[in-house]
Amino acid sequence: MKSTRKFSVVLLDIAFLFASIVIAVVLKANFERLFFLLENGLTFIILMLGLKLLMMKLLMLYDSLWEHASVDELIRITSFGILSHLLVALMDLYFESPFSYKSLLLISFFDVVLIGGFRLSYRVIRRLKNRAYTIGQNYKNILIIGAGRTGGMMARHLLSEPQRFGYPKAFIDDDPRKEGTLVNGIKVMGNRYDILSVVKRQRIDEIILAIPTVPMQDRKEILEECKRTGAKVKTVPSLEEMMIDNVDIKKIRDVEIEDLLGRDEITLNMEGIKDYLEGKIVLVTGGGGSIGSELCRQIVRFAPKKLIILDINENSVYDLTNELRSRGLGGVELDTVITSVRDRKELFRVFNDLRPQVVFHAAAHKHVPLMERSPREAIKNNVFGTLNLVDASINYGTERFVLISTDKAVNPTSVMGVSKRIAEMIVQSVESHKTVFTAVRFGNVLGSNGSVIPLFKKQIQEGGPVTVTHKDMVRYFMTIPEASRLMLQAGGLAKGGDVFVLDMGEPVRILNLAEDLIRLSGLEPHKDIEIKFTGLRLGEKLYEELLTSEESVESKTQHEKIFIGKPNKVEYPFLLKRLEMLKELVHGEDQEALLDMFESMVTSYQRDNRQINKAFLDNGCVVPSPEMQQWNVVMT
Repeated sequence: MKSTRKFSVVLLDIAFLFASIVIAVVLKANFERLFFLLENGLTFIILMLGLKLLMMKLLMLYDSLWEHASVDELIRITSFGILSHLLVALMDLYFESPFSYKSLLLISFFDVVLIGGFRLSYRVIRRLKNRAYTIGQNYKNILIIGAGRTGGMMARHLLSEPQRFGYPKAFIDDDPRKEGTLVNGIKVMGNRYDILSVVKRQRIDEIILAIPTVPMQDRKEILEECKRTGAKVKTVPSLEEMMIDNVDIKKIRDVEIEDLLGRDEITLNMEGIKDYLEGKIVLVTGGGGSIGSELCRQIVRFAPKKLIILDINENSVYDLTNELRSRGLGGVELDTVITSVRDRKELFRVFNDLRPQVVFHAAAHKHVPLMERSPREAIKNNVFGTLNLVDASINYGTERFVLISTDKAVNPTSVMGVSKRIAEMIVQSVESHKTVFTAVRFGNVLGSNGSVIPLFKKQIQEGGPVTVTHKDMVRYFMTIPEASRLMLQAGGLAKGGDVFVLDMGEPVRILNLAEDLIRLSGLEPHKDIEIKFTGLRLGEKLYEELLTSEESVESKTQHEKIFIGKPNKVEYPFLLKRLEMLKELVHGEDQEALLDMFESMVTSYQRDNRQINKAFLDNGCVVPSPEMQQWNVVMT
């Protein structure tokens, strides 16, 4: 089918090229002259036609899609006219031409007019046909935000197949010079503050944000306006996700909650990270998880000698290794280990065989309610798994060890939080002349396995209800790439025994998050989708903090989004004795004694979360921490 179409186009082009000769000669002379040329200059005419067809092939005029013929196509056709004219003029030096120079010039002009006009007319006719079809048709009405290059390309794609993608009814653009103008025949009807009125007036069903270069704060403000409309909102990927030249209707995606955070892209000190990763053997535990896998993707960019992915979940490791290999490793060796950090003997064998120089410890049990039901498993994995890795790192001369921690370790009300706080105490207190130990603490990660966002999306797709534990619950949020990059940066800043705290921005109310996701799906919360409050679960707090009551911000680091929290250290020999006592209780049957030990080791631990949650509500839902106020002052 494709070859038949190309052959038909070639035949049409031959007809147009011959028609150019006829028109030019008749206009310049008469039909008598034309018949004379056909009798005496046929060989030259055949050579000229063959040369022009070859030039069209070289300029890829047979590889374009006519429905997308545009200025670029016209430029290629014009280039064909100029170049073919010059080549025919050169051919005249070797073959006696029956045409005058002016006739050849006129022939080239009509080549461009006929061939270019035919191709562009195909698009015009298709456009008119599609517009005729839209009359009386029930297509989706689309509003495009951004009347620039990307928006224009989106409009052309939509106009080519409105029955599949919808019909563009209007543009919105903040450039006042564009207001009232037409882009691909579609009117620019105002700026971001006119979105709501345009949606109502034009009966818009779907909004496409087509500005990949927009600053994140502006992006957030535009999306806030879109949320008010009730229309479904989609966006082209950011420049980080794609190159503008590759804009395609298929790359449009739903607006994610990350787009509403309004956080600008993180700028990394690439040299600082490269200094400790390039040419090194790097181990990532929990490498198949959300954070661990993104760490692996980022680490590969810094050209380590070898990347070792360690995880107990073989399926996630399999998927990640396939993904990394398909993207290209750039000479980085890739190795995998399927084991648990709880298996001390196996870990020591891995360290002995592979000798990792940098370790990122992301393996952990993280689900708060589940760990409340299984406190021993939380301690075995999060505490003694960390201790196993720390001992192996010291024993085999690892240069740098980074523990991935959580804000739930701060004034914990859960077993999971306690276990992560004890893990922090281990890396803060251990003394080693060879290994630099550090911890990086941050809040919730949007889109990670088991996080609230995938759950909300699933519930919305199923028609609701969306379940929220409490209307006043707030959390700090980060995107997975954002958290991973800051972890890599913090690893390069570590001096030993530090806890790095990441700037998480402002805390987000979970109820608002759920409502935003519903609106971005083109639905109305509490009307189309019910929101059901289920009550706090075991161990949950209404809020999280980033510093304990014992900690304070020591200083800013070289990176504006990373701060150093300086806690009171525990003597490591004393901590090891407490850990031995904890191990006995973990393997025992006395649950009450185990919880008492938690309180003894982490003095800020509160078994009953009711008092701390009541204080939060009584305080107007403001995090009641003077240290956090100090931290916010430092940030500003």
